[in-house]
Amino acid sequence: MAAASNLIRPARPGDAPLILELIRALADYEKLSHEVEATVEALDRDLFGDRPHAEALIAEHDGQGVGFALYFHNYSTFLGRPGIYLEDLFVRPEVRGRGIGKQLLTQLARIAVDRGCGRLEWSVLDWNEPAIAFYASLGADLKREWLINRLTGDALHALADAGGSR
Repeated sequence: MAAASNLIRPARPGDAPLILELIRALADYEKLSHEVEATVEALDRDLFGDRPHAEALIAEHDGQGVGFALYFHNYSTFLGRPGIYLEDLFVRPEVRGRGIGKQLLTQLARIAVDRGCGRLEWSVLDWNEPAIAFYASLGADLKREWLINRLTGDALHALADAGGSR
């Protein structure tokens, strides 16, 4: 019997439905399904449109899409170099433990190095101990002293409208 095969590849036009399916699976795992507003159309536009805002890698196991890593560039003023921010990493629970998550992160690290990036970073929910342990096993440094700040919805619009003129 042939061994199962894994493939990590860049996302391509036509992958938006799979990516959205995986985003919804991730949100379900994180008990955040109520926060998903993404659509296939938005993903198509923002990943594959005239001005892409993000990129993604797709993990396939035996020809089936089972995971993804969605990322974009940021910039480190301290390093004076670009970086990559990993927005989401997800592997379906039924295929975890087969090295797929590590393969996704390894490929993303290669992309960061090839592009001259000074760092690769991401966030993890504080209750997700399996993910925290996994990241630590790869040599990631958990920055507990940093707190995420976020503006969305009404708060984002209120700040954008502050001062009256744009």
